[in-house]
Amino acid sequence: MNGSHLSVVVDLSPSQWHLSSLHQPYPLDLGSFVSQLLAFLNAHIASRHENSLAVFGAFPGKSVLLYSSANPPAETPSSDANSFPSFKMVDSTMMHNIVQQLENLNQNSAVEEVPSALVGALTKSLCYINRLTLEFNASTANATEGLEPLTLSDPRILILSVSPDQTASYIPVMNSIFSAQKLKVTIDACQIYGPETVFLQQAAHLTGGSYIYLERRDALLQYLTMTFLPPPSVRHTISVPTQDKIDFRAACFCHKNIVDVGFVCSVCLSSLFFLLSAYAPISSTLPLFAVFCQPVPVCSTCRTKFPIKTLQRLNAARPSLPLASASQSRNPSAPSTPMKTDGRASATPFRSGETPLGPGGLPHAGNINVNGTPHTNGAKNGLGSSG
Repeated sequence: MNGSHLSVVVDLSPSQWHLSSLHQPYPLDLGSFVSQLLAFLNAHIASRHENSLAVFGAFPGKSVLLYSSANPPAETPSSDANSFPSFKMVDSTMMHNIVQQLENLNQNSAVEEVPSALVGALTKSLCYINRLTLEFNASTANATEGLEPLTLSDPRILILSVSPDQTASYIPVMNSIFSAQKLKVTIDACQIYGPETVFLQQAAHLTGGSYIYLERRDALLQYLTMTFLPPPSVRHTISVPTQDKIDFRAACFCHKNIVDVGFVCSVCLSSLFFLLSAYAPISSTLPLFAVFCQPVPVCSTCRTKFPIKTLQRLNAARPSLPLASASQSRNPSAPSTPMKTDGRASATPFRSGETPLGPGGLPHAGNINVNGTPHTNGAKNGLGSSG
């Protein structure tokens, strides 16, 4: 059995961690979180000598590599008879880099208002894994020359988030999911504070990972150890928590809102937006097209102009329930419109001249069958609706 590589993306937004420290009944401050995180990282290193580790920090407006086992720091930390050298290396390097980055943020308080660069850290972790994979392929060619090959097995990414979804980052997150699928990288996610995140749920589901919303923040280390410490190769032999419901809603391109029912252009076949990836196998990828939260007179993709009667017909067919937006608060324990994996639905755009559906007659996002096969029918001079 080869070693397992783990890349950890840590959300280090000072404002969100301040709110987490005040949240009752289970407050969790940044200092306590880092202590439990270091214990988890040391457990990963101790599990097998060949295991590799990389930690990326997502700060407001930027992402930083906090630690890499492939590139250890040049300065060796002071020896301690009561600590293992590898553990000491991880602890001292992580603490030094986190404190340094937080001090830089304090010099400019306005930076704290910038959202956390969680997507940037995720992208860097994927690039890091891709580089290790290329090095592994090159090392296998030199194995016959007596060089020790570099092993990279079971690559995975663990995202520890305390920030809500940023709807503007919808496309980068989806692109990261596609890249992870091609690299065969498993993405795990743990929402420590705040509402449940739609995008992280989708990332974990589509890459075969686990998603957990942490209700007992005082038991963080136990959740990390029991859920995310085992590599993907052995998870089928143990009981790992799985998602009983997944929210597959997409973010519209016009207002960046998370919508229950999306309208798509039937001229340029923009109906194949990411929501249909729920039908696809984990190893497949789908193109990402435009989806709108309301009928638009001109398609932003193909610039097609739609008749006024078509817009009026689609507006009349919109469901009576209000569309969900990113600004609305959601109950973490009960998402407003979760999509269960055993439901059924179809995503069929309107054809020109068809009898419109009545109010509330559009299929709901919670009825999509992830194991089925969608079919979409193109049409001219009309927008399609997908739910």
